[in-house]
Amino acid sequence: MANLNIRATEENSYDAIIIGSGVTGGWAAKELTEKGLKVLMLERGRKLDHVTDYENATKAPWEFEHAGLMTMEQKRTHPKLTRDGFYDATTDGYWMKDVDALYHEDKRFDWFRPNIVGGKSILWGRQSYRWSDFDFEANAKEGIAVDWPIRYKDIAPWYSYVEKHAGISGEKLGLPQLPDSEFLPPMEMFCVEKEVRKRIEKNFPGRTMTIGRVANLSEARKEQLGVGRAPCQYRNKCRLGCPYGAYFSSQSCTLPPAAATGLLTLRPDSIVAEILYDENKQRATGVRVVDSETLDEREYSAKIIFVCGSAMASAGILLNSTSNRFPNGLGNDSEQLGHNLMDHHFHVGANGKWEGDLDKYYYGRRANGIYIPRYRNIGKDKRDYVRGFGYQGGGRRGDWKHNVAELSFGATYKDAATKPGPWTMGLIAFGETLPYYENRMYLHKTDKDKWGLPLIVFDAEFKENEKKMRIDMANDAAEMLETSGLKNVKPYDTGSYPGMAIHEMGTARMGRDPKTSVLNAHNQIHAVPNVFMTDGACMTSSSCVNPSLTYMALTARAADHAVKELKKKNL
Repeated sequence: MANLNIRATEENSYDAIIIGSGVTGGWAAKELTEKGLKVLMLERGRKLDHVTDYENATKAPWEFEHAGLMTMEQKRTHPKLTRDGFYDATTDGYWMKDVDALYHEDKRFDWFRPNIVGGKSILWGRQSYRWSDFDFEANAKEGIAVDWPIRYKDIAPWYSYVEKHAGISGEKLGLPQLPDSEFLPPMEMFCVEKEVRKRIEKNFPGRTMTIGRVANLSEARKEQLGVGRAPCQYRNKCRLGCPYGAYFSSQSCTLPPAAATGLLTLRPDSIVAEILYDENKQRATGVRVVDSETLDEREYSAKIIFVCGSAMASAGILLNSTSNRFPNGLGNDSEQLGHNLMDHHFHVGANGKWEGDLDKYYYGRRANGIYIPRYRNIGKDKRDYVRGFGYQGGGRRGDWKHNVAELSFGATYKDAATKPGPWTMGLIAFGETLPYYENRMYLHKTDKDKWGLPLIVFDAEFKENEKKMRIDMANDAAEMLETSGLKNVKPYDTGSYPGMAIHEMGTARMGRDPKTSVLNAHNQIHAVPNVFMTDGACMTSSSCVNPSLTYMALTARAADHAVKELKKKNL
């Protein structure tokens, strides 16, 4: 079928266009519609309705074909997705096949791309932490990259705003490097975790362990009940989609209030190829969209555009949006677009065995773990590297598989198989990566995907600062576990590549100077102020904590600014 090129008409015009429906796209939709704007949301993935389309969410383990194991065909069609273990048969329908999600690697990069409305908000780990001025001031103090154009005080009210709606459970600690949130009651730590916490705090002054701060409702308050959400059921099937709305996702949390305004139009299967730019107005006028199923093309116009497609895809759209004014990508006067690519480095830590407490167990399947906040390069602690890391992980009891059938038989074996195994505990570190200009993504000059768009090429790696940090990340984990009384403690470092943590950041960074950054303090493209980017692309540094909560706060803040500027006729 020949491509149709339907020009923007009055029926194709909106106050705002949002590209992407994940964590940031959902927040942009909620905020802009509730402020009275007529909004078009464009999502390249397929339709995924809340509750009814979570096909595997309520299945028992034995109801999955092949017991949930991947077939050879699934492995064959997902050679990159299967590198790291995030993809499996139970979530097969949520991901793009590798043959459709083509990209090139000058250096290895593991890029995970959902193919659903809601994006990674359905599949994310939900760990939700505020940044502090340790993060926002680090670049300036250390002379690295460029300074953030904002500080904690600028975003703190917006953290509070999004937390109350999203629902973050956790414990107040009063730490300057990890500011407290507007918390729901914390989930309970297991007995081994409580004991290890006591021993860490006793033997390592300045360190502590807490329950993870997670976007799972420990209880539902009026802010959550208003959109029909319920408390966490402790099933730990979150990435299948939660029919109870117990964790934050676009489908359960932000799209319902946006839809309730009557001002949201959601169009799935819509791939944004480029943002259109008017050189006379010096503004973006709309977008060109390719239908993922029919390959038909269509244009939509809007007064403002929010780019929320995730860091890599969003930067790719801007790089592909060329004109006489911007031959190297929309808003790319600084030549920073695509550069400064960051992701957390991890897959390093330690595990050990906890003896005793065999008469204790825990309730359900807690969809959360523990967290040890950053303590390196804080106060008087100085290392031979800059920045720091935190630990996630937790304790658990082994299941029946600790019994080896070949070594036992009869009634004794059958009785043992009904009892849980010993307690174990593990710590896995997440470390900050510096914003190196040479770590980048760019568009291939000739190779294109099935929709005619240039393939992204990755050229990024972890460098000496990260490698030095990883030594402490493994050794400290082992030392804390051993000192806390665990046995057979084994440190590990299985290697990490950019993309594996799925915390991609930095390809269109915020900054104070248009000569060295792409976005200003309100997430606007310096030279194209009616285009906002609030996903991971906007980040100027990477901190060591999970970034999604910061994306939410930045999005709500940017949407508020956008509407005010529209009313002033500045956009």
